[in-house]
Amino acid sequence: MATGYSGTPLFKKLGMKEGSVLKLVNAPNHYYELIGEAIEKIDVKNNARKDVDLIHFFTNSLNELEQKLPQLMKEIKKDGSIWVSWYKKSAKKPTEITETEVRDTALAIGLVDVKVCAVDEEWSGLKLVYRLKDR
Repeated sequence: MATGYSGTPLFKKLGMKEGSVLKLVNAPNHYYELIGEAIEKIDVKNNARKDVDLIHFFTNSLNELEQKLPQLMKEIKKDGSIWVSWYKKSAKKPTEITETEVRDTALAIGLVDVKVCAVDEEWSGLKLVYRLKDR
């Protein structure tokens, strides 16, 4: 189970709770290892199209971010969240995305960022939610 720099388990950093509905988009093969045993208490529904508590969307393409984020926004509950993850610069892997691009894309469609975290050694993440007035 990944704890990152803070020592906090990843499932807690991401806000996963027992019984939560989770949708994964482009998740790395080792994602379940990152979450650890807590994944057994999460309802993973990768084909869900509505009422999702948390979506974790991995991308390194700005075009994919701009195309998919508006659709994913429609799939979460009003009090749900979307974590967008991209390669950190320190991973030295190709990416067109930084925290700024994720934030700007989110703000343009009515989502706001509320938290950032290290998912693992290669991936960063930014948590997006509906504005309070839109819930």
